[in-house]
Amino acid sequence: MSNSLLQLQELQTFKKDAKIRIETLGHFCVWRNHQKVDNKEWARDKTIQLLQYLVSNRQRNALHKEKIMDGLWEDWNDRDFKVALHGINKVLEPKRLSRTESEYIIRQGVSYQIDLKKVWIDVEALEKYIIIGNESLIIDKTVSKIAYKAAIDLYKGSYLPNRIFEDWTSEEREKTQLLILGTYITLAEILLQENPLESIRLAQKALAIDATWEDAYRIQMQAYIIRGNRPQAIKTYLKCEVILEEEYGISPLPETKKLLNEIENIH
Repeated sequence: MSNSLLQLQELQTFKKDAKIRIETLGHFCVWRNHQKVDNKEWARDKTIQLLQYLVSNRQRNALHKEKIMDGLWEDWNDRDFKVALHGINKVLEPKRLSRTESEYIIRQGVSYQIDLKKVWIDVEALEKYIIIGNESLIIDKTVSKIAYKAAIDLYKGSYLPNRIFEDWTSEEREKTQLLILGTYITLAEILLQENPLESIRLAQKALAIDATWEDAYRIQMQAYIIRGNRPQAIKTYLKCEVILEEEYGISPLPETKKLLNEIENIH
Protein backbone atom coordinates (compact mmCIF):
# COMPACT_ATOMS: atom_id res chain seq x y z
CA MET A 1 0.00 0.00 0.00
CA SER A 2 1.35 3.44 -0.95
CA ASN A 3 2.08 6.03 1.71
CA SER A 4 -0.75 8.25 0.39
CA LEU A 5 -3.30 5.44 0.60
CA LEU A 6 -2.10 4.68 4.11
CA GLN A 7 -2.62 8.34 5.06
CA LEU A 8 -6.14 8.24 3.61
CA GLN A 9 -6.90 5.10 5.59
CA GLU A 10 -5.57 6.70 8.80
CA LEU A 11 -7.78 9.76 8.28
CA GLN A 12 -10.86 7.59 7.77
CA THR A 13 -10.03 5.46 10.82
CA PHE A 14 -9.48 8.57 12.96
CA LYS A 15 -12.94 9.89 12.08
CA LYS A 16 -14.52 6.52 12.87
CA ASP A 17 -12.72 6.07 16.20
CA ALA A 18 -12.56 9.65 17.54
CA LYS A 19 -14.56 10.09 20.74
CA ILE A 20 -15.04 13.78 19.94
CA ARG A 21 -15.97 14.99 16.45
CA ILE A 22 -16.61 18.62 15.57
CA GLU A 23 -18.45 19.71 12.42
CA THR A 24 -18.19 23.34 11.33
CA LEU A 25 -19.04 23.33 7.61
CA GLY A 26 -22.60 24.39 6.85
CA HIS A 27 -23.53 24.11 10.54
CA PHE A 28 -21.94 23.63 13.96
CA CYS A 29 -22.31 20.29 15.66
CA VAL A 30 -20.33 18.27 18.22
CA TRP A 31 -20.46 14.49 18.49
CA ARG A 32 -19.43 12.81 21.76
CA ASN A 33 -18.93 9.04 21.70
CA HIS A 34 -20.86 8.92 18.39
CA GLN A 35 -23.85 10.72 19.92
CA LYS A 36 -24.84 14.23 18.83
CA VAL A 37 -24.51 16.73 21.68
CA ASP A 38 -27.84 18.43 22.36
CA ASN A 39 -27.77 22.22 22.12
CA LYS A 40 -29.17 22.50 25.65
CA GLU A 41 -25.98 20.99 27.07
CA TRP A 42 -23.99 24.09 26.14
CA ALA A 43 -26.05 26.34 28.43
CA ARG A 44 -24.17 29.54 27.38
CA ASP A 45 -23.29 30.87 23.94
CA LYS A 46 -19.89 31.99 25.28
CA THR A 47 -19.01 28.34 25.84
CA ILE A 48 -19.69 27.55 22.18
CA GLN A 49 -17.80 30.69 21.09
CA LEU A 50 -14.72 29.64 23.05
CA LEU A 51 -14.69 26.16 21.51
CA GLN A 52 -15.21 27.60 18.02
CA TYR A 53 -12.39 30.10 18.60
CA LEU A 54 -10.04 27.26 19.57
CA VAL A 55 -11.09 25.38 16.43
CA SER A 56 -10.49 28.48 14.28
CA ASN A 57 -6.99 28.88 15.75
CA ARG A 58 -6.20 25.18 16.06
CA GLN A 59 -3.02 25.23 13.94
CA ARG A 60 -1.34 27.95 15.98
CA ASN A 61 0.64 27.41 19.16
CA ALA A 62 -1.29 27.38 22.43
CA LEU A 63 -3.09 30.73 22.84
CA HIS A 64 -2.79 32.86 25.94
CA LYS A 65 -6.04 33.26 27.84
CA GLU A 66 -6.06 37.05 27.48
CA LYS A 67 -5.42 36.85 23.72
CA ILE A 68 -8.39 34.50 23.40
CA MET A 69 -10.66 36.83 25.38
CA ASP A 70 -9.51 39.90 23.43
CA GLY A 71 -10.32 38.09 20.20
CA LEU A 72 -13.73 36.95 21.38
CA TRP A 73 -15.35 39.50 23.64
CA GLU A 74 -15.22 43.30 23.86
CA ASP A 75 -16.19 43.34 27.53
CA TRP A 76 -14.78 40.42 29.43
CA ASN A 77 -13.51 39.35 32.78
CA ASP A 78 -11.60 36.35 34.03
CA ARG A 79 -14.78 34.69 35.22
CA ASP A 80 -16.21 34.64 31.66
CA PHE A 81 -13.26 32.56 30.50
CA LYS A 82 -13.33 30.16 33.45
CA VAL A 83 -17.07 29.55 33.11
CA ALA A 84 -16.82 29.03 29.32
CA LEU A 85 -13.84 26.65 29.65
CA HIS A 86 -15.58 24.71 32.39
CA GLY A 87 -18.63 24.48 30.10
CA ILE A 88 -16.54 23.00 27.26
CA ASN A 89 -14.94 20.41 29.54
CA LYS A 90 -18.31 19.50 31.02
CA VAL A 91 -19.79 18.87 27.55
CA LEU A 92 -16.79 17.01 26.12
CA GLU A 93 -16.07 15.01 29.29
CA PRO A 94 -19.18 14.85 31.47
CA LYS A 95 -17.62 12.10 33.65
CA ARG A 96 -14.24 13.79 34.14
CA LEU A 97 -13.15 14.03 37.75
CA SER A 98 -12.78 17.54 39.14
CA ARG A 99 -9.25 18.99 39.33
CA THR A 100 -7.99 16.59 36.65
CA GLU A 101 -6.60 17.78 33.31
CA SER A 102 -8.88 17.84 30.28
CA GLU A 103 -8.31 15.09 27.76
CA TYR A 104 -9.14 17.27 24.75
CA ILE A 105 -8.11 20.85 25.65
CA ILE A 106 -4.35 21.10 26.22
CA ARG A 107 -3.37 23.60 28.90
CA GLN A 108 0.12 25.05 29.18
CA GLY A 109 0.09 27.46 32.12
CA VAL A 110 -2.54 30.01 31.02
CA SER A 111 -2.41 29.04 27.33
CA TYR A 112 -4.82 26.65 25.64
CA GLN A 113 -5.32 24.66 22.42
CA ILE A 114 -7.35 21.75 21.09
CA ASP A 115 -5.61 18.37 20.99
CA LEU A 116 -5.79 17.57 17.25
CA LYS A 117 -4.57 14.02 17.90
CA LYS A 118 -7.74 13.27 19.85
CA VAL A 119 -10.39 15.58 18.37
CA TRP A 120 -11.58 15.06 14.78
CA ILE A 121 -12.53 18.36 13.08
CA ASP A 122 -14.07 18.48 9.59
CA VAL A 123 -12.04 21.49 8.33
CA GLU A 124 -8.80 19.89 9.53
CA ALA A 125 -9.65 16.60 7.78
CA LEU A 126 -10.72 18.44 4.61
CA GLU A 127 -7.37 20.23 4.46
CA LYS A 128 -5.44 16.99 4.95
CA TYR A 129 -7.41 15.21 2.22
CA ILE A 130 -6.63 18.05 -0.20
CA ILE A 131 -2.92 17.95 0.68
CA ILE A 132 -2.85 14.20 -0.06
CA GLY A 133 -4.72 14.82 -3.34
CA ASN A 134 -2.26 17.52 -4.40
CA GLU A 135 0.80 15.46 -3.48
CA SER A 136 -0.51 12.45 -5.45
CA LEU A 137 -1.56 14.44 -8.53
CA ILE A 138 1.51 13.62 -10.64
CA ILE A 139 2.27 10.18 -9.18
CA ASP A 140 -1.17 8.57 -8.89
CA LYS A 141 -4.34 10.32 -10.08
CA THR A 142 -6.47 7.48 -8.70
CA VAL A 143 -5.37 8.37 -5.17
CA SER A 144 -5.92 12.06 -5.95
CA LYS A 145 -9.50 11.35 -7.02
CA ILE A 146 -10.21 9.43 -3.79
CA ALA A 147 -8.71 12.20 -1.65
CA TYR A 148 -10.48 15.04 -3.47
CA LYS A 149 -13.83 13.25 -3.33
CA ALA A 150 -13.36 12.69 0.41
CA ALA A 151 -12.72 16.43 0.88
CA ILE A 152 -15.78 17.35 -1.20
CA ASP A 153 -17.96 14.97 0.84
CA LEU A 154 -16.97 16.88 3.98
CA TYR A 155 -17.90 20.27 2.55
CA LYS A 156 -21.49 20.93 3.62
CA GLY A 157 -21.32 24.71 3.30
CA SER A 158 -19.57 27.81 4.63
CA TYR A 159 -17.43 27.62 7.78
CA LEU A 160 -19.44 28.45 10.91
CA PRO A 161 -22.23 30.21 8.99
CA ASN A 162 -23.83 31.44 12.23
CA ARG A 163 -20.61 33.41 12.99
CA ILE A 164 -20.28 35.03 9.57
CA PHE A 165 -19.98 38.52 11.07
CA GLU A 166 -17.31 37.55 13.61
CA ASP A 167 -13.81 38.68 12.55
CA TRP A 168 -12.16 35.66 14.18
CA THR A 169 -13.92 33.26 11.77
CA SER A 170 -13.16 35.08 8.49
CA GLU A 171 -9.64 33.77 7.88
CA GLU A 172 -10.68 30.12 8.24
CA ARG A 173 -13.82 30.71 6.14
CA GLU A 174 -11.88 32.29 3.26
CA LYS A 175 -9.15 29.66 3.36
CA THR A 176 -11.62 26.77 3.32
CA GLN A 177 -13.58 28.34 0.47
CA LEU A 178 -10.44 28.73 -1.66
CA LEU A 179 -9.38 25.16 -0.89
CA ILE A 180 -12.73 23.66 -1.88
CA LEU A 181 -13.00 25.80 -5.04
CA GLY A 182 -9.56 24.58 -6.12
CA THR A 183 -10.56 20.99 -5.32
CA TYR A 184 -13.74 21.14 -7.42
CA ILE A 185 -11.76 22.47 -10.40
CA THR A 186 -8.77 20.11 -10.09
CA LEU A 187 -11.04 17.06 -9.82
CA ALA A 188 -13.13 18.35 -12.74
CA GLU A 189 -9.93 18.61 -14.84
CA ILE A 190 -8.91 15.05 -13.94
CA LEU A 191 -12.35 13.74 -14.93
CA LEU A 192 -12.75 15.88 -18.06
CA GLN A 193 -12.11 13.14 -20.64
CA GLU A 194 -13.55 10.14 -18.81
CA ASN A 195 -16.65 11.83 -17.36
CA PRO A 196 -17.36 15.30 -18.82
CA LEU A 197 -20.84 15.39 -17.24
CA GLU A 198 -19.30 15.03 -13.78
CA SER A 199 -16.82 17.78 -14.64
CA ILE A 200 -19.75 20.06 -15.53
CA ARG A 201 -21.45 19.22 -12.23
CA LEU A 202 -18.29 19.91 -10.20
CA ALA A 203 -17.76 23.22 -11.99
CA GLN A 204 -21.36 24.15 -11.21
CA LYS A 205 -20.71 23.40 -7.53
CA ALA A 206 -17.78 25.84 -7.65
CA LEU A 207 -19.94 28.49 -9.31
CA ALA A 208 -22.60 28.05 -6.63
CA ILE A 209 -19.94 29.21 -4.13
CA ASP A 210 -18.43 31.91 -6.35
CA ALA A 211 -20.27 32.81 -9.57
CA THR A 212 -17.17 34.68 -10.85
CA TRP A 213 -14.80 31.66 -10.61
CA GLU A 214 -13.59 31.76 -14.22
CA ASP A 215 -11.79 28.39 -14.14
CA ALA A 216 -15.19 26.75 -13.66
CA TYR A 217 -16.60 28.31 -16.85
CA ARG A 218 -13.60 27.10 -18.87
CA ILE A 219 -14.02 23.57 -17.51
CA GLN A 220 -17.68 23.60 -18.53
CA MET A 221 -16.86 24.93 -21.99
CA GLN A 222 -14.32 22.15 -22.52
CA ALA A 223 -16.70 19.50 -21.18
CA TYR A 224 -19.52 20.61 -23.50
CA ILE A 225 -17.18 20.43 -26.51
CA ILE A 226 -16.10 16.91 -25.54
CA ARG A 227 -19.81 16.02 -25.49
CA GLY A 228 -20.26 17.67 -28.89
CA ASN A 229 -22.45 20.47 -27.59
CA ARG A 230 -20.87 23.55 -29.21
CA PRO A 231 -23.87 25.89 -28.67
CA GLN A 232 -23.87 25.19 -24.92
CA ALA A 233 -20.11 25.81 -24.74
CA ILE A 234 -20.58 29.25 -26.34
CA LYS A 235 -23.57 29.96 -24.11
CA THR A 236 -21.38 29.20 -21.07
CA TYR A 237 -18.80 31.74 -22.25
CA LEU A 238 -21.51 34.39 -22.70
CA LYS A 239 -22.80 33.73 -19.18
CA CYS A 240 -19.25 34.11 -17.82
CA GLU A 241 -18.88 37.40 -19.71
CA VAL A 242 -22.13 38.80 -18.28
CA ILE A 243 -21.34 37.75 -14.68
CA LEU A 244 -17.84 39.26 -14.74
CA GLU A 245 -19.15 42.50 -16.20
CA GLU A 246 -21.94 42.73 -13.63
CA GLU A 247 -19.77 41.87 -10.62
CA TYR A 248 -16.44 43.52 -11.41
CA GLY A 249 -16.83 45.48 -14.65
CA ILE A 250 -14.18 43.31 -16.35
CA SER A 251 -14.09 40.95 -19.33
CA PRO A 252 -12.93 37.28 -19.29
CA LEU A 253 -9.24 36.42 -19.18
CA PRO A 254 -7.27 35.99 -22.44
CA GLU A 255 -7.16 32.20 -21.93
CA THR A 256 -10.97 32.09 -21.69
CA LYS A 257 -11.31 34.22 -24.85
CA LYS A 258 -8.79 31.96 -26.61
CA LEU A 259 -10.86 28.90 -25.69
CA LEU A 260 -13.97 30.60 -27.12
CA ASN A 261 -12.08 31.36 -30.33
CA GLU A 262 -11.05 27.69 -30.65
CA ILE A 263 -14.65 26.59 -30.08
CA GLU A 264 -16.01 29.04 -32.67
CA ASN A 265 -13.51 27.70 -35.23
CA ILE A 266 -14.62 24.09 -34.79
CA HIS A 267 -16.27 22.87 -38.00
